Amino acid sequence: MEKPKDKKWILTDNPAIKFEDNTVGRLKKQIWDASEEEIDAILKEYDIPSEPELGKAGTYIQNTPRVKVIEKRRKNDIVFVPIGCTENHGMHANSGLDTFMVTQILEGVRRYTAKQGREVSLAFPPLNYGGHPYHHLGMPGTVIMPKEVVEETIIYMMLGLWNDGFRKIILVNNHGHLWMLESAIQEFMKRFQLPGIFQVLDWHRAVREFFYPTDREDSLETHFVHADEAETSVGLLLFPDMIDMSVVEDAEGESFLPDGHFDKSVDPFGRPHRWSEGEGHAAIERAATPQGVVGKPSIASVKKAKRPIAAILKYLTLVHDQILDAFPAGTVPPVEKITLRTEKEMEPFLKEPFSEGWKSVYELPPMGVFYKL
Repeated sequence: MEKPKDKKWILTDNPAIKFEDNTVGRLKKQIWDASEEEIDAILKEYDIPSEPELGKAGTYIQNTPRVKVIEKRRKNDIVFVPIGCTENHGMHANSGLDTFMVTQILEGVRRYTAKQGREVSLAFPPLNYGGHPYHHLGMPGTVIMPKEVVEETIIYMMLGLWNDGFRKIILVNNHGHLWMLESAIQEFMKRFQLPGIFQVLDWHRAVREFFYPTDREDSLETHFVHADEAETSVGLLLFPDMIDMSVVEDAEGESFLPDGHFDKSVDPFGRPHRWSEGEGHAAIERAATPQGVVGKPSIASVKKAKRPIAAILKYLTLVHDQILDAFPAGTVPPVEKITLRTEKEMEPFLKEPFSEGWKSVYELPPMGVFYKL
């Protein structure tokens, strides 16, 4: 067994960027080293860019005939759930930018897995408005839902998907309310103790290295914050008709304490605090950046978004493949190793819905001290 002090790292020509020597790190290094032509080839594999598919039949659980939903799920019971919000992203961008960023990414993954013969399912976004940090309060165009609404929506969305046979639920987040989603997953497990794979992923953080400014021609020039060069570049790549660069404005936030304590949006510096771990040390958005922007969207371009998007497409595919290889459709991790329930107790609930002997999760007896209607 490798000792922690002997851990291997894959280095790059940028001293700030290194990757672990494992399947994730090696994949990232491959994307890091890829030429612009190779990046374009990756995007083409996922048919990026494409028109949004929320209204296209057969692309999400909710716009697909049920017979086809079941057929797909019996081959692949992973479901990706895009999480966005409604938020002011400046005069130049749409308030649903977070939602369309993540849905477009996941639609690419769906198209790619369909070509591989094991199409992953997508669920409609459960949070069209979403939770928000305190400093977003008072911004027109930003709609803030209470934390309890966010958490309970996620918990019961997961319960319903599990009941329908989707036992591997991956929330892919594109907004600053991650702590609510983490809390929802923990509460879901405490409350119901169901076997499966349940994850939440902040996609920007998952490929943070590719948002780090470098001297490459296709690199971003500024660090990712909000409605800035990074987010606007992604919008220009994925849904250009929703971006109007003729009215773009740049703006910078106002901090009252020395820099170095709180990190940027994707934690590029490894600082003591994530951006969400405090308030009061910086002006709220309405006071400092009423433009709805923190950064320089004026220098955004399609080219700058390609490598980060290629990286997240490949990473989500790796996540998908490794889960499905470890636990093929219809199987879950060992019940008695990841819950306090028994295999015998869970047997009828894990059957194919409406098959002989199946029981709905809504018949499941409550267990333990964590219980809420």
